[in-house]
Amino acid sequence: MDFDYIIVGSGFGGSVSALRLSEKGYKVLVVEKGRWFGAQDFPKTNWNLRKWLWIPFLRWFGIMKITIFRHVAIVSGTGVGGGSLVYANTLPIPLSYFFNTGSWSSLGNWEQELAPYYKIALKMLGATRNEKLFDGDLELRTLSDELGIKHKFEHTNVAVYFGDQKIPTKDPYFNGLGPDRTGCNYCGGCMTGCRNNSKNSLDKNYLYLAQKNGAKIMAENEVFNVVPIKSGDGAEGYVVSIKSSTKLFKKKTVFRTKGVVFSGGVLGTIKLLLKLKLHSLPNLSNRLGMDIRTNNETLISISSLDKNKNVAKGVAIGSILHTDDNSHLEVVRYSEGSGFWKLLHLPYASGNNPMVRIFKMFVALIKSPLSYFKVYCVNNWAKSTVVLLFMQTLDSTLKFRRNFFGAMVSSVNNGGKPSPFIPESIALAKKYGQIINGKKTSFALETLAGIPSTAHILGGAVMGKDISTGVIDKNNAVFGYQNMYIADGSVISSNPGVNPSLTITAIAERAMAKIGNKTSTSRQ
Repeated sequence: MDFDYIIVGSGFGGSVSALRLSEKGYKVLVVEKGRWFGAQDFPKTNWNLRKWLWIPFLRWFGIMKITIFRHVAIVSGTGVGGGSLVYANTLPIPLSYFFNTGSWSSLGNWEQELAPYYKIALKMLGATRNEKLFDGDLELRTLSDELGIKHKFEHTNVAVYFGDQKIPTKDPYFNGLGPDRTGCNYCGGCMTGCRNNSKNSLDKNYLYLAQKNGAKIMAENEVFNVVPIKSGDGAEGYVVSIKSSTKLFKKKTVFRTKGVVFSGGVLGTIKLLLKLKLHSLPNLSNRLGMDIRTNNETLISISSLDKNKNVAKGVAIGSILHTDDNSHLEVVRYSEGSGFWKLLHLPYASGNNPMVRIFKMFVALIKSPLSYFKVYCVNNWAKSTVVLLFMQTLDSTLKFRRNFFGAMVSSVNNGGKPSPFIPESIALAKKYGQIINGKKTSFALETLAGIPSTAHILGGAVMGKDISTGVIDKNNAVFGYQNMYIADGSVISSNPGVNPSLTITAIAERAMAKIGNKTSTSRQ
């Protein structure tokens, strides 16, 4: 065998798998579609589209990918470290509802079982309380006071190093085994890539330590086939075929491995497995691609007309407001100068009929032409604009499948289709807009087509008691195959209603803990 385990993807699940398997003595290869990024490789602003966006057709190999389906538009991360390069650093633990619903609810006491792994994940990711609030956060606190729920306003736990901002510090997390770090300067650039070496992305903890244990990382490559050796269930291992993801002429490489861990996120893992189910991995559950969740999110941008506001300063998400038992509101910021998003925004308009929304949009423009002129043409968009991220635990699911042409498409699986027009979100945005003296905008697809956006696509390979109810068991092992696991957002089996990165990390930690050392590979 060339490797004991090949891990497909280097995001939160893949990075955990790489470190823990290498610690157990296994020979590990991580295959990552995106590039390696050092601090100075990230764009200064999101106007540098070549460095920020992942669009291979244009030869753009940045850290963020936008994927549009019929029912949802998805923002995801690419690069060594996966979504950690572009996410907002925020690490909340979901409320009890998450642990007691969905396909996994009967498989264990998840709140209790995952508690120690949340603790490990928080330590590994360097989670700490964001102590400083700036414009945007302060207005969210004002909103909490006006709503009479000031006690439900919180500073976020974030994966950021808040040390000396000028002098690099020897690794503060892993007894000097990790890389040197520099303290956060509150530039707001977390989601265009931290150029200050302050963000605790996965290349600075899990992956960094995994490499010290001998794990290999193969960037700018993607897996396109996995075939069991001899026996159909993978007992003898697998042949994994890999090709370049960035070169015009795709050089192909083949490795033999004892086991495989799929960690490419929903868009990577589900897309690949749906293809492989047709030929090389036919034993995969028929539940594959079902129970896709959007975290029931809305994203509404509000641009302040006050010149003295600077909402770009701070960490990407510095505060959170728990508006009720099912809903959460966060203020999201970009660094000053990162105004690209305004090209994709239209004045906010809600309603079930597209003609009604377009009419409302034009009415808003006619009523406040000077204000919207300032939003689009005069104001520094990132300096004056916050994005209100509203999330709910209330559940509805989609299904992803392959169409006649081999492309992945969406359909409604259970409940109503996701909507960008949630009444609670609309009411909160209106109140926040009044506090900040701002005008609301949103992604054009929401106004024109009613398609919501999410940065937290989840599910599609959920847990079940058997192959008829899930794709994996409670320990992340794939039904129908041996030594095959899934560890990424696609395993999330209920709606967390908060940023899910910490939960993905904790579930992956638990799954890898169930795999024995190389000298004794029996399951615990």
